[in-house]
Amino acid sequence: MQTEKVINHIVNWLKDYANKSHMNGFVIGISGGIDSAVTSTLCALTGLEVLCVEMPIHQAQSQVNRAQEHIKQLKKRFPKVTKTEVNLTGVFDNFITTTPEEDTSPQLNLALANTRARLRMTTLYYFAGLRRYLVAGTGNKVEDFGVGFYTKYGDGGVDLSPIADLLKSDVYALAKALEVPESIQNAAPTDGLFGDNRSDEDQIGASYDELEWAMKMQDEGKIANDFSGRELEVFTIYSRLNRINQHKMTPIPVCNIPVDLK
Repeated sequence: MQTEKVINHIVNWLKDYANKSHMNGFVIGISGGIDSAVTSTLCALTGLEVLCVEMPIHQAQSQVNRAQEHIKQLKKRFPKVTKTEVNLTGVFDNFITTTPEEDTSPQLNLALANTRARLRMTTLYYFAGLRRYLVAGTGNKVEDFGVGFYTKYGDGGVDLSPIADLLKSDVYALAKALEVPESIQNAAPTDGLFGDNRSDEDQIGASYDELEWAMKMQDEGKIANDFSGRELEVFTIYSRLNRINQHKMTPIPVCNIPVDLK
């Protein structure tokens, strides 16, 4: 990958889209992870206004520390970068106390994790509406189009996706070139939606390098019978997630009414 040329291409694409949309800049949630760090730096390179928003919800302190380190560095480098913090812990806790008891549901933890992401999406669009900003997405290609590892109408609810055509390994290459803090480059990827330190790999069962390999194999038309051992395990994980999460990756189905019924 021609890293510097890719960076320039994305920055120009962001600037052109914002100008054509008559918007003032970008708003982005900063998690302390590699994807939001790279995306926010790319947005800052446009020279337009960028609002970095911290939105902790019972967040692990290590994630908070990395987010703050990145924002501090970004503000020092780019004069049009600003920050704000909206602690959503109270909102989240109040949501739990006001919804019906469903403690017996095996899906409870996942439902609450997705609720965190959707509260953050709502917050970002609040600031976007106030300041005429675009909500910048942070999903990469493996997450958005491979395994669907994001929350529908949560971190998947954005105006534009600058890095969604980049594999995770590409994002790391950009992070190095963009001088993203090493603490973020070296941290295990995590969605931070469960209030603990579980990594993306813990949840998925495969690393991003493995998922990239499986994505390539599927694109080449390979099937499970072509593999054995760990390769078969990874390919099966990828294929299953790709299949069950298609509802996130394809347009919302519309029930078209026949003309003779209208």
